[in-house]
Amino acid sequence: MIRSTVFLPLTAFVLGAIVEAETAAAASLGWYEVFGVEDGDMLKLRAGPGIGFNVIVGLPNGTALRVHSCEQTGGTRWCRVSLERARGLKGYVSWAYLQKI
Repeated sequence: MIRSTVFLPLTAFVLGAIVEAETAAAASLGWYEVFGVEDGDMLKLRAGPGIGFNVIVGLPNGTALRVHSCEQTGGTRWCRVSLERARGLKGYVSWAYLQKI
């Protein structure tokens, strides 16, 4: 009786942790880096998905980003991203300048 009293809540906890981890992984498209930006220029991290949104910061080639989601706006696919080294900094970049790492 004691075994089932301890085992059932422990099993529920472990299964809940597995489902939560899978949901978090599914919410991200993974890690990408900025590439293809011309010398002397930077990819603009914007406050929203389009060129009409404010620029938060410029990102040079090689900057690692976690892509959370993407959406099509006009002729451009915009992705919501966060920086690897400053995860609290989030915004949108053009998909055209990202490559999987």
